[in-house]
Amino acid sequence: MAQLPKEVAWLVSFILVEAAVIDGRTLRVPNWLTFHFLIAGLIVAFLRGGSSLLLTSLAGAGVGLVTLLPLYCIGGMGAGDVKLMAALGAWIGPWFTLWAFVSTALMGALMSVVMIVYSGRLFWHLGMIHTIGHEVLTVRNPVVLAERAARRKPNMLLLPYAIPIAAGTITYFVVTGLLT
Repeated sequence: MAQLPKEVAWLVSFILVEAAVIDGRTLRVPNWLTFHFLIAGLIVAFLRGGSSLLLTSLAGAGVGLVTLLPLYCIGGMGAGDVKLMAALGAWIGPWFTLWAFVSTALMGALMSVVMIVYSGRLFWHLGMIHTIGHEVLTVRNPVVLAERAARRKPNMLLLPYAIPIAAGTITYFVVTGLLT
């Protein structure tokens, strides 16, 4: 596995916090942030290691894209979150992106549970989780699932997913000693 420079971990952490703050305020991760983040990651990779590191950067972007794209396709998250994860991957490469995704998913699950419990509507949300899970397993048509998700959206608690992406990735960086 390639080594991730600590300077990159710090820069990525800063950008992820910026994305989380924006998403928390607006429920959107803007294209100007994700596209610049992605392009800069590709350029820096090429300047640091030529075409070899550029390919690693592209692979990281691909892993980031693939991890969240299925949820986007069924209406489970916004495109900005998917683009943010792809841009993150361009900076940290495929293996770090995979582990950052695992940490992000765990953080997102924890934050979701806290939000649901805090809402005071635990049983209503548990019913929604059951309904959504049943639909995913039985409908299997991403277009229909996305339409149903869009109809439910006004009544659902929304988690600005850039927050778990930032918290999960930064936690991963801390645990692995990259932010010391």
